[in-house]
Amino acid sequence: MAKYGEGDKRWIVEDRPDGANVHNWHWSETDCLEWSRNLLTKLLDNQTVLDGEGGLFIKIVKVEKVEGEAYINVRKGKIIPGYEISLTLSWRGEAKDSDGKSLLLVDGVVEVPYISDENADEDPEIRVLVKDEGPVGKRLKDAFFAKGRGFVWEKIRFYVGAMAKGGPAKDELEVKKVGGSNGEVKKAVANVVMAPVNKEVVKEKKKEGFKSIKITEKFSCRARDMFEILMDENRWKGFTQSNAKISKEVGGEFMIFDGAVTGTNVELQEGKLIAQKWRFGNWPDGLHSMVRLTLDEPEPGTTVVNLIQTDVPEEDRYGNSTVVENTERGWKDLIFNKIRAVFGFGI
Repeated sequence: MAKYGEGDKRWIVEDRPDGANVHNWHWSETDCLEWSRNLLTKLLDNQTVLDGEGGLFIKIVKVEKVEGEAYINVRKGKIIPGYEISLTLSWRGEAKDSDGKSLLLVDGVVEVPYISDENADEDPEIRVLVKDEGPVGKRLKDAFFAKGRGFVWEKIRFYVGAMAKGGPAKDELEVKKVGGSNGEVKKAVANVVMAPVNKEVVKEKKKEGFKSIKITEKFSCRARDMFEILMDENRWKGFTQSNAKISKEVGGEFMIFDGAVTGTNVELQEGKLIAQKWRFGNWPDGLHSMVRLTLDEPEPGTTVVNLIQTDVPEEDRYGNSTVVENTERGWKDLIFNKIRAVFGFGI
């Protein structure tokens, strides 16, 4: 092996005298933490959540903290975002009676402990805190959770999408596509390098497709018990530690994982079949997958669950291509394994 600096020069990408990183061939990294703070502040500072509905007035006062790390790596024109940040907001709420008289004015905090590129296709956990835990204070807190959480998620999704597109490095990339100040670089970029890159990027943007997920799991329980767990919102709340609302009627709607997943019951056969339309909040608008959970009981006390989920989009609305992988992992880790652990159905 050659020593550092003594390799075959044909394989070394040398620094150009003019400092240009043509084609973004070199690995470059841009620190995005301050940019992230500025963007989230612009999106969330001084925002109204409720303006008198039910006598409640709630607004986000300001972004108090954005901590962690955020960066954009660029290699050969490919954008690779990386971030693990936490977000803290302050909010203020006021309850008034029918005559407009103030009943209570409270301050609170919203904590988003983990926003990560690894979970870019999932809405993060949001905690709502209030300094006055009395009946009116709790009412304001619950109102923020019901109305404000979706608003905060929307802004975080915008941030995630902006990072996926290059964040603060996006403008730099656009400049480099046009060319640097050096005339030779402009000519090289225009005539040789950038044309195929542009075509490649356009092709990636037009990439469309769907995949299917198939999982088979075995449980130590009766099929009717598994059916009841999967269709009972209180049990869902228990084993997922998140809010859920589930209709047991065909055509009825359901919401699980604090609203991250929503859908409609298509076909229900007690103890045998659950067929539902499913979608995640960060999927492109109008897209639904089809979930079929078949419950077989080959012998009393042993249930085999066969899951088929079709029409799962390969990418979410932000261009992240981990949707299928994360969905499959979610079924195994957040649903099936949790059911085994909480209800003792392991084999």
